[in-house]
Amino acid sequence: MTDDPIRAFLRARGVADHVVRGGIEGLMGAWEQTAGAIETGYSLTLDDYLNDLDARQILEVVLSAMPEPDGPLLDRLRDADARVRAATVPSRRCVWGEDASPGWTERRNWWYFVIPRSPGEDLAEDLARQKLGPADELGYGLGRGRANPER
Repeated sequence: MTDDPIRAFLRARGVADHVVRGGIEGLMGAWEQTAGAIETGYSLTLDDYLNDLDARQILEVVLSAMPEPDGPLLDRLRDADARVRAATVPSRRCVWGEDASPGWTERRNWWYFVIPRSPGEDLAEDLARQKLGPADELGYGLGRGRANPER
């Protein structure tokens, strides 16, 4: 593996080895996969969702440190972001919790303040348990699975 500046940057920040190995392309691919998973009904747990959102945060940190981010990479990011925004609704608060959100804001770190419109059963239960709305308004009750918009 070539130790390009992005991988060195990630390593210096203590990012997990598999993320360092994947570099910017791995992070971008992970965010695109997350967009697809959210669009089709996110079937994993809240812990998995938080990990996927962290990939987007790492992308933000890396891109802000790059003097001139790659145009095609930014196009892919804008596309994946638009897909995620279209398939999510605002949460009542940061999904990581207030104690874990070091200065994150809904405007600057929007990905930490949204939840899938169509969560799978595990995520729906986790969201309800953590009172991460609008779960209650959308019917994400324990044991009820996906929201039923016709209720």
